[in-house]
Amino acid sequence: MSTRKKNSTNYRNEQELNASCPMTFAMNKIGGRWKMVILYQISIGHNRYGALHRAIPLITEKMLTTQLRELEADHLIVRHSYPEVPPRVEYNLTQEGKGLLPIMEKLTEWGAKNQ
Repeated sequence: MSTRKKNSTNYRNEQELNASCPMTFAMNKIGGRWKMVILYQISIGHNRYGALHRAIPLITEKMLTTQLRELEADHLIVRHSYPEVPPRVEYNLTQEGKGLLPIMEKLTEWGAKNQ
């Protein structure tokens, strides 16, 4: 999710690339330091904010919140808020997010082999 001006050349170029290049589209959705780690942690059951933060100790609270919002906006995760006291929120992978799991597994294998 960019914060570029919508009338800038950079923004228009990004939109054009997203529309014409599937790899660029995919990398814009899952790229960055934390998104794949967050998706993996949710996939293995760390689906509450506190559990995610404990599972990824190097991520700041602000960054975790930002990344969760971006993943939700990109329809890779869904946020469930339960009307309880105290409030309870859980994150789960959407079908699109689940579709990334075999790709993540292959990337992990490649990383282990070439690290």
